[in-house]
Amino acid sequence: MLDTKGPEIRTGFLANKDKVTIQKDSLIELTTDYEFLGDETKLACSYPELPQSVSVGGSVLVADGSLVLTVLEIKDDSIVCRANNTATLGERKNMNLPGCKVMLPTLTEKDEDDLINFGLMHGVDYIAASFVRTGQDIDNIRKVLGPRGRGIKIIAKIESQEGLENFDEILAKTDGIMVARGDLGMEIPPEKVFLAQKMMIRKANIAGKPVVTATQMLESMIKAPRPTRAECTDVANAVLDGTDAVMLSGETANGDYPTEAVTMMSKICLQAEGAIHYDDVYQSLRNAVLETYGPMSTQEAIASSAVKTAIDIKAKMIVVLTESGSTARLLSKFRPSMPVLVLTAMAGSARQAEGFYKGVRSRCMGSMIGTDSILYRATDLGKQFGWVKPGDNVVALHGMVEARSGSTNMLKVLTVE
Repeated sequence: MLDTKGPEIRTGFLANKDKVTIQKDSLIELTTDYEFLGDETKLACSYPELPQSVSVGGSVLVADGSLVLTVLEIKDDSIVCRANNTATLGERKNMNLPGCKVMLPTLTEKDEDDLINFGLMHGVDYIAASFVRTGQDIDNIRKVLGPRGRGIKIIAKIESQEGLENFDEILAKTDGIMVARGDLGMEIPPEKVFLAQKMMIRKANIAGKPVVTATQMLESMIKAPRPTRAECTDVANAVLDGTDAVMLSGETANGDYPTEAVTMMSKICLQAEGAIHYDDVYQSLRNAVLETYGPMSTQEAIASSAVKTAIDIKAKMIVVLTESGSTARLLSKFRPSMPVLVLTAMAGSARQAEGFYKGVRSRCMGSMIGTDSILYRATDLGKQFGWVKPGDNVVALHGMVEARSGSTNMLKVLTVE
C-alpha cells in the first residue's frame, strides 16, 4: 500500500529556531507570508487562502490540537486569534481548520510523482488516498494512474467534514474506505467521531467495499506494554461495527512495544469475532443490500447464495476460483462465519484479497485451467490449515468457462475425502 501525503497546512519557521510558548488568552496573528519568522505574537501559515477559508468565531487547531485558537479578526493576508490554552510550539506544526472548506488539491505534485515514479514502478496493490473530499478526487487519482494502474485499488481516507458530507459519492467510486479518526477528530467535534465511524462502516458493508478503522486504537502501547481497557473496548467495538481491518500507526511505527501491540490487537479481534452471530449478520446485510440497491447482480446473488448454503449445510469452508478477485470481495461482503479460500492465477488479486477482504485467505495458482484438480487442491489446503477434515462439507464457486474474469456462475457442494 502506498499512502499519499495529501494536502497539509503547517506553521512556519521561528525567529529563535527553537520553540515559542503561547499563553492562554493572548492574541496571536497568523500570516500567509510564509517567509516570516515567527514569535509569540505572530506565526506564519503555509496556506495562502487562510483568510478566505475561516470565519470569525471559528477555530484553528495547531499541533494535533495542543493549541486551540479562536478567530477574532480577518485581514487581507492574515487573521488575528485568541489562544484558548497555553501551549509550547516548535517549527512547522500541522494546522486544522474545523468546519472549513480548504481550497487545496487532494493530490499534490509530490503525490503525483510518488504514484507514477514509485507506486506504478513497484507495483503497489493499494493506494491509501489522504484527505479525499469528493468523488472527483477518486477520478483524478485513477487518471494519474492511467492504464498501467488499472489493477490498483484505491482506499479513500475520510479525514474531513467535507469528506463526510460527500461520503456517498466517494463510496460509489472508491474501492474501499479508511476511517481516519485522527484527523477526522480534528475536523469534527470529537464526541461525534463514533457516529461517523458507525455510519461509514455500515454503508461500506452494504456496498461491499472493505473498510479499515485506524488511528489511536492502542495508543498507550507506544510507551506501555499493555493497553488501557478503553482501548481494548474501542478495537472490539470496531470489529462489532463491521470493520474489515483495524490499523496500528504510532504503536508500530515508533512505539516501544510494536510486537506486543500487534499481538494484543489480534487477540482482541479474535475475541470480538467470537461474539458475532454471523447468521443474523448475513440476513441483515442481505436485506439492507436489497433495500438500498434493489435487485442484485448475478455474481452478487451467487455469492449471497453461497454464504446461505454454507450456513444451511454447516460447511466448514468456502472455496472461490477467481481471476479478478471480485467474487471474493462479494463473498466477504456477506460475512460468512467459515473461512474463505481464494484461488487465483493473478498474484495481485491474491494479495489484494488476503490483505483487506474479511475472512479471506488466498493462494496464487500457476493456472486456473482444470477446475476439478484445483478444487481437490483447495480441500487439501483446507486440511493443511486445519479448517476441514474428511467428511466435512465445502461450498465452491467458480465459472462455467475457465480462466475468464467475471464469469463466476456455478455453485457446488463438495465433501472432503
